[in-house]
Amino acid sequence: MDIASLVGLIGACGMIIGAMLAGGSLGPFVDTASILIVIGGTFFAVMYQATLPTFLGHFGAMGKCFFPPVKKMEDMIERMVELAAMARKDGMMALEGQETPDKFFAKGMQLLVDGADEAKLVGQMEAELEAMKVRHGDMQGCVKAWIDLAPAMGMIGTLVGLVIMLGNMSDPASIGPAMAVALLTTMYGAIIANVLFMPMLTKLENYTAYEVVYRQTVILGLRGIARGESPRNMQDQMVSLLAPKAQEKFEAAA
Repeated sequence: MDIASLVGLIGACGMIIGAMLAGGSLGPFVDTASILIVIGGTFFAVMYQATLPTFLGHFGAMGKCFFPPVKKMEDMIERMVELAAMARKDGMMALEGQETPDKFFAKGMQLLVDGADEAKLVGQMEAELEAMKVRHGDMQGCVKAWIDLAPAMGMIGTLVGLVIMLGNMSDPASIGPAMAVALLTTMYGAIIANVLFMPMLTKLENYTAYEVVYRQTVILGLRGIARGESPRNMQDQMVSLLAPKAQEKFEAAA
């Protein structure tokens, strides 16, 4: 679990709820009509702008903010170097059935075992990488739609509340509820967009960026195996893509 995501979400919501409770209770901040306009309206508007599989799938993608797939670059590089040494000594067939850190890595290893040359290997692996970028972009597009549409629905709710209020100025008792709808819808839209979904989108984009670098490093290593390069030379190339502190670990072990 990503503790930063969980603590950040709970902390941000806690600060807002605490400020509301300073006024006495949460009652004034709960309004059914406002909830229906903002949450319900945004939900269906997001569905409207996406295909159904993408819309349903983006809920699972949001879960990765809290349960991200753990892929350690350092462990992958160490395993790649081990397999490179094995392939150089005993041939590509020695890689058959060897354990790999993830499915993308395993697919590339199987291509090498099946006799794929460097061009075919790189072409197929890069095609899969591009497909992953498209999938992630579609899911992130749905999350971004929540950010764009929730404040818009809040503004629509504000206009609805103002119209109701202006249409019943002769009845003082109706002014308060109508004004509540007008203000609360704006507040709900701002909270949904800026507290819930904007940090989530940033985190998903960061995870995608990491996954892209991870897969590019896997491709770099597999190309080295296909060429029969020195495992040490391969390690140096892949380690150069790591952060300085991570590079120090490999330098110390050398």
